Amino acid sequence: MKPADIGQLVTTSDPRVSPDGRLVAFVVTRVDLEKNRYRRAVWLAAADGSTAPYPLTTGEHGDGQPRWSPDGRRLAFTSRRSEEKGLHTLHVVPVGIAGETITVCEREEAIEEPVWSPDGTRIAFASRQRTGRYGDGEDERGRPPRRIDRLFTRLDGEGWIVDRPRSVFVVPADGSSTPRLVAGGPYEHGGPAWSPDGRQLAVATSRGKDWDLDLVQDIHLIDLGPAGTPDADPRALTDRGLSHSRPSFSPDGTRIATLTEDVRLLPSHAQLAVTDVATGEQQILTAALDRQCAPPSARDPLWHDGNLLFSVEEHGSVHVYRVPADGSGQPELLVGGTRLISGFDYVGGTFAFVAATPTTLPEVFVRDEDGTERQLTSVGAAFHAAVPVAEPEHFTVPSPAGDGDIDAWVVRPPGVPDGARVPVLLSIHGGPMAQYTNSWFDEFQLWAGAGYAVVYCNPHGSTGHTDAWCRAIRPPEAPDAPGTGWGGIDADDVLAVLDAALERDRSLDAERVGVLGGSYGGYLTSWLIGHTDRFAAACSERAVNNVSSLETSSDVAGFFRYEFGLSHLDAPELYQRISPITYVRDITTPVLILHSEDDLRCHIEQADQLYVALRLLGKTVEYWRFPEEGHELSRSGSPRHRVQRAEIILDWFGRHLGGERPQIAWDHPARTA
Repeated sequence: MKPADIGQLVTTSDPRVSPDGRLVAFVVTRVDLEKNRYRRAVWLAAADGSTAPYPLTTGEHGDGQPRWSPDGRRLAFTSRRSEEKGLHTLHVVPVGIAGETITVCEREEAIEEPVWSPDGTRIAFASRQRTGRYGDGEDERGRPPRRIDRLFTRLDGEGWIVDRPRSVFVVPADGSSTPRLVAGGPYEHGGPAWSPDGRQLAVATSRGKDWDLDLVQDIHLIDLGPAGTPDADPRALTDRGLSHSRPSFSPDGTRIATLTEDVRLLPSHAQLAVTDVATGEQQILTAALDRQCAPPSARDPLWHDGNLLFSVEEHGSVHVYRVPADGSGQPELLVGGTRLISGFDYVGGTFAFVAATPTTLPEVFVRDEDGTERQLTSVGAAFHAAVPVAEPEHFTVPSPAGDGDIDAWVVRPPGVPDGARVPVLLSIHGGPMAQYTNSWFDEFQLWAGAGYAVVYCNPHGSTGHTDAWCRAIRPPEAPDAPGTGWGGIDADDVLAVLDAALERDRSLDAERVGVLGGSYGGYLTSWLIGHTDRFAAACSERAVNNVSSLETSSDVAGFFRYEFGLSHLDAPELYQRISPITYVRDITTPVLILHSEDDLRCHIEQADQLYVALRLLGKTVEYWRFPEEGHELSRSGSPRHRVQRAEIILDWFGRHLGGERPQIAWDHPARTA
């Protein structure tokens, strides 16, 4: 795979089964490198595979979030069909019957999480609601200043939110009137879910005193009048103990399932809980699993035949489990395999899901009642026919802590002659509460395609393992669940995996090893090169380099006091000790720094600090800043920037490790070097 091949990527997502189980709606996303944009369309497929999948929308306007009406005769979806006006839109299209697509509403802010009322007459959704200061023209220089009265005033990828709170609206499905606000600011709301009788909405929000000083979201109920107007302010159902998200009513309306997490002691696995609507009594259904039940792709818990279906992270894979909703049994695996299941739906006898493997792009599948699976789509076929890919090899390494095995992988470059030595890239994931998955990852294919063996793993702090495994990197000063701290057992783990990979395969050249990672992976990259000289080059991307300053500059300012158990005000020496910038004088490894100028999660001041220090010290350093990009540049940034980022990385390691250097068409110094 070459950097330009990013322009050929095609993926599927968000499968939704029609009420009669006959059709599956889903989203197809294509990279348009020439236009430097993503094209997203809603597609339909026959669940029995009797007809070929086909696009329902053109994909010119970023269509997504398909949701079936209760009678299955209409499909709602979101779009940007008024893009020339700068507006986001919600539409309803007839399926299998005569009629035209109607525009239900237009908004200046994105429309998210649309959900039909049980009688099919209304649609609830979440969207940001601009405050009055936005009425003073289009130029920020002419608007009043922002009043900051809480933490979490910004959000990466969205910008300022303190004056644009995420609210919940209800709109007639025929577009006959404008949306009604049913839960608004200054609080943030999400996950609207209708009660079966259509009289209530459940939402996840924090509305208590000093609500910004903790991370706890409770489930609130909104009583609605006949016209969809709220009868009163939302009332709390849960009690500000655990944090809740993605509410889902039971078919009889007596219970609400949620994903639930103890955010007071992080890292913490999300669990599946059921709350009684009448009493507020709550039961956790998945504690025995001791696994993360809310991967990044998690949907709301799905009620089906007395069970609840949910996603679970398991040693690099993401599976679907089910558990009796009444707590009468233990969770059991429903759909597994060495793969990542990133979305699913189950209606009647049709179970549809999207799955990817390390060598295949995400496709839509249907699983029959007897367990047989049928692939409905082949949107990635053209890409795979044109671009050879390499198969990762999984292995395990005993952790130096002696408390279990580390899941690890190596991707070897294709076509290496016998006896040849190949350079190595040690890749470290972000999070830290995340995992490398048994799924398609374009970066590993890009690095392997340039002649590198790629080594990666899920060290302590990663998900896919136990709570204790995740919490092992809390600092030793933490009053509860103390561990080694960042840069402790996690650093030992990745080095142990690297040593094991070099020992297992002598074709890997131990003298030509590079290290790279983004976000927390960038942190551990910066940390390692400040504590060891074994790497020939490094790439620290969107990294945490000074934990103390990040605690105030990040969009999640104040978060680390939960992650570490102590605030930067109470333990400044802890924050200084675990910051890579503290050890910058010890760095001798050549360093490539990459960062996005609009990154609000790890503010660009983190990169500036590392670069300025290294430059003043006369170290070998190269720094690239990407304009108009946020923290998710490598995954969802502009296609051209994603290609240029890959070219910069490959050129850097090519100069220092001897891998293949790309042919660069834009104004990069490598063109004339």
